[in-house]
Amino acid sequence: MMAERKATLFLILHWVLQYAVCREVTLPMGPLYRVAGFPLSLPCTVSGYEGPRTQEFEWFLYRDNSGGRQMGVVSTRDNGFPYVPFQPRVKNGEVRVERDSGDTVRLVIQRLRPEDQGKFECYTPSTDTTYQGNYSATVPVKVIPDTLQISFSRSLTGQPVPEGAELTLTCSAGIQSEQLTHLSITFGKRGRGEDSVSGAGGEGSAVREIISIDKLLGVVPGRSYKKRYSDGEITLEKRNGEAGLDVYVMKMKAVQPDDTGSYFCEASQWILDPDRSWQKIAQRTLDIGNLTVQQLAESLSVTSSPRGELTLQVGSPLILTCEVLGLPSGVNSGLLVQWMKRGSISSDEVGTGGVEVEVAQMSTNGIVSWGDDLSRASGGSVEKVAEGKYSLKLFSAQPSDTGVYRCVVSVYAGRSNPGPSTPATLTQSSEGVTVNLRTKDVQVSAVAHLPRGPLLKTGSTITLICNVTVTATGPIQTQVLWLRWPIPKPVFKKGESPSSSVAPPEPPVVEKPTFIAALMYNGVANTYINSSEVSIDRLSVVSYRLRVHSATLDDQGMYACHVEPWGQDPRGSWYSTGTKTESNAVTVYLYARAADLLLIPLVIGVASALFVGIVIIGTVTCCFMSRLARQRAQK
Repeated sequence: MMAERKATLFLILHWVLQYAVCREVTLPMGPLYRVAGFPLSLPCTVSGYEGPRTQEFEWFLYRDNSGGRQMGVVSTRDNGFPYVPFQPRVKNGEVRVERDSGDTVRLVIQRLRPEDQGKFECYTPSTDTTYQGNYSATVPVKVIPDTLQISFSRSLTGQPVPEGAELTLTCSAGIQSEQLTHLSITFGKRGRGEDSVSGAGGEGSAVREIISIDKLLGVVPGRSYKKRYSDGEITLEKRNGEAGLDVYVMKMKAVQPDDTGSYFCEASQWILDPDRSWQKIAQRTLDIGNLTVQQLAESLSVTSSPRGELTLQVGSPLILTCEVLGLPSGVNSGLLVQWMKRGSISSDEVGTGGVEVEVAQMSTNGIVSWGDDLSRASGGSVEKVAEGKYSLKLFSAQPSDTGVYRCVVSVYAGRSNPGPSTPATLTQSSEGVTVNLRTKDVQVSAVAHLPRGPLLKTGSTITLICNVTVTATGPIQTQVLWLRWPIPKPVFKKGESPSSSVAPPEPPVVEKPTFIAALMYNGVANTYINSSEVSIDRLSVVSYRLRVHSATLDDQGMYACHVEPWGQDPRGSWYSTGTKTESNAVTVYLYARAADLLLIPLVIGVASALFVGIVIIGTVTCCFMSRLARQRAQK
């Protein structure tokens, strides 16, 4: 009984192993519909075989009208295998076997013919020890006529197109098939100098897909054009046409230098095979022509006027003009115009001082904004006086307007209203215009002093007088600023003392002054410290007074007045003449009050009395306690 069971298990195991290693040949599910004149590719795989890893394959065709007769097509092991109809096609490579691996090959017919319709068989000669499994597989192939059409209405002439111009390409395509097939359209470009070849290829350096409508009617941008597509600069639209052809229109809103090249339109026919995979069964490519983009930098120039140097009286209007030349006609481009200035009256030389700052600008949508000096918004204007011509006007020029001006223009080619993150196509600037302003001949001097009176003590009021003398023509207002420095301490060399030093001490280190208070040219008083009560006023036309009330030791120092005359222009506006002076320094030292001097010995006396009293009490108490202790010990 046990022997029978073992025999049965052996037979079952032998059968399973034979089944697991039995040969199987696989072809795609059919029927397959392919288009005459286009390639056919049939993959064939063998598995579960014994023997070498590289298997041999033989292909047969059973034509629909052959009555089931077998016709040899091509073999991997026998060059004389093809039948007469296939011999020349195999010899010139139109019909061939391409090996993907040792047990997978594919039959390739480069140009399918109507007479190739039938049932294709893939056969693998046995290399097994026993004949098990299936050694061949068949798939029916239907050859349908070629009905794919493609055309265009206007080709590119190769004439230069200005950067930023709009490009429109139109392609018509259609299919008339009894089978359910889909159509895809691709617009692409080959690099400059590339020869025209059939097929769009991939996204390599020679051929670039720009935009497509795929087999499922989805719009797909090429890898290099995704950003421009998302920005709305490249579009593809499908329109109904005539004679069964649909019209496909691709637009580039603003061509770039990189768009130079040879353009084509590609139409592809697709079918869904029984295994639910999409297969391209026909394809046609149509050359549309060459495009050459002329760069904006080759034609654009920016000039400003007047040129060179301009000298004006203070208060006169300053008018500068910026002109943009070389913009291509027919291209609607946005312009950002900026007026920049370097240098001011405070510079040692006009144009060399400070950094370049923006005076004003006009955006692409005509909005004017001013730079750091917002007060200019009411005293000037930026206008577009003509196409490509802009002006900057300062109604009343001030000495601070001295400097070198230049016009900076950013061009957004083909984009009249660019987004905030859109980079400019090109930015150019004009030559500098040096603007000088003649100010009034002003002379100013100042003398500071302490009025006579009792010695200054802590808690008293410090009074300082600044006498100003101004010589000028026309109305003048004076602006006075009071400054304070710490009293410098003499510095002696190492090893010396003030009493033993014969040579004068080294000069002290000058610290930065502290702003105390100012009386502005318009009569407004400003104070800059919070530690003391400070007031500033004008005693007469030429005399200014500073008072520090309830002075403390922190108010000691060296005081000086800084004077700056302001003139009035013909329009009534006040401006700094640029002339400045600083008075002599007045040293203010505060003495201690009598009450403070009496307080010192009083404090010392009280402290001494307390110390003596504590010592006496401590001594008496100590002696008394010692005597009391001895008396108790005697008892």
